Amino acid sequence: MPRRGAPPEVNAGSMADIAFLLLIFFLVTTTIETDSGLDRMLPPIEPPDQDVVIKQKNIFTVNINKNGQLLAEEELIELTELRERAIAFLDNGGDGTCNYCKGRKDESSSDNPTKAIISLKNDRETRYGTYITVQNELVGAYNDLRNREAQRLFGRDFTEMEAEYLNPETPSEIRDELKDKVKRIQDLFPQKLSEAETSTN
Repeated sequence: MPRRGAPPEVNAGSMADIAFLLLIFFLVTTTIETDSGLDRMLPPIEPPDQDVVIKQKNIFTVNINKNGQLLAEEELIELTELRERAIAFLDNGGDGTCNYCKGRKDESSSDNPTKAIISLKNDRETRYGTYITVQNELVGAYNDLRNREAQRLFGRDFTEMEAEYLNPETPSEIRDELKDKVKRIQDLFPQKLSEAETSTN
C-alpha cells in the first residue's frame, strides 16, 4: 500500500518504445548530404619497363595562383580562353602523324594527341570552386574533341555514348557494342591530365 502523501509514480515502461520509434523516424526521414568530387580513374601502380622521355613541347602547363588567376604556358589568360587554348594544343598534330587532327600543325607545339599532356598546378590557397571550374574546362576540351570525332565516325556525341555505356541499366548487348566505340574515341584523344605538386607560395 503506497504511503500517504507520496507523489504518484509515472509509468516509464513505454518511454523506451517511444524513443525507439522516434529514432527510426529520424533515420528514415533524414537526408545525408554526400560530397561531390571529380570522377577520375587512376592508372594501376606499375613501374614502367623503361624511362619515358617527354618533350617539353608536348606538355601544356596551366597554373592557378591563390587569387584565381590563370597562367597557360606562362601567359596570363582568362578562364573563358582556357578551353580554346587546350583544344588548340591537343588538336595540333605537329609531327604530321595525326590524320584526324584539324589544328595548325605547329612544330613548336604538341606532336600528336596521344603524346599531348596537360599539366595543372595550383596554389595551396586556390579556391576550390576555381579549381573545379578549371578542371571542368580542361575535361570539356577533351570532350569537345571526342564529340567531334564520334560525330564523324558514328554520328553521335561521345559524351552521350559514354553515359549510356556506363549506365548499369543499359542492356548488356548495347553496352558490348558501345564499349569498342567508346574505347576507339578515347584512344584518338586520350585524357592525359596531370596534377603537378601544389605550390605553397
